[in-house]
Amino acid sequence: MSESIAISPVRTAVMATSLAALAALLLAFGAGAGEARPSLRDVQEIEDPLFAVAVASEVADQCDRLAPRTLKGLNQLYQIRARANALGYSDAEIKSYIKSDQEKSRMRAKGERLLRQAGVKLDQPETFCAYGLAEIKKNSAIGVLLRAK
Repeated sequence: MSESIAISPVRTAVMATSLAALAALLLAFGAGAGEARPSLRDVQEIEDPLFAVAVASEVADQCDRLAPRTLKGLNQLYQIRARANALGYSDAEIKSYIKSDQEKSRMRAKGERLLRQAGVKLDQPETFCAYGLAEIKKNSAIGVLLRAK
C-alpha cells in the first residue's frame, strides 16, 4: 500500500531554492578546492624574486670580486616558499617546480637574455663583475643579494 505525501507548492519552492543554493555552494567550494592554479612560473610574485636569486647566484659564481649575500638569499627563498604556500601551493609542488630540468633551462635562458641585454659577455667574467656592481649600486632586487668582497 503506497501513500502519497502531499507537498504544498510553497514548500516545493522553498526546497527547490534550498537545493539550488546548496548546489551553488558545493560548486563554489569544488571550484576553489579543485581549481587549477597557474604554474609557479606564471605567478610573478614567486617568479620574479626567484629569478633575482638565480641571477645573483650566477653573477657571484662568475665574478671573483663579488659574493652572494647568502643569508639574505636564503631568507628570500623561505619567503618565496611561504608566499607560494599561502597561495595554495604545496611544498611538493614547489619542490617539483624548483627541481624541474625544464624550469631550470627556462630560467637559465631567461637569465642569459637579461645579462646579454645588460652588456654581459658570458665568456668574460669581468663583465659579470661590472653588471653585479651596477646592480649593487642601483640597490636592485639582484643587487641586494650581492656584496663586493
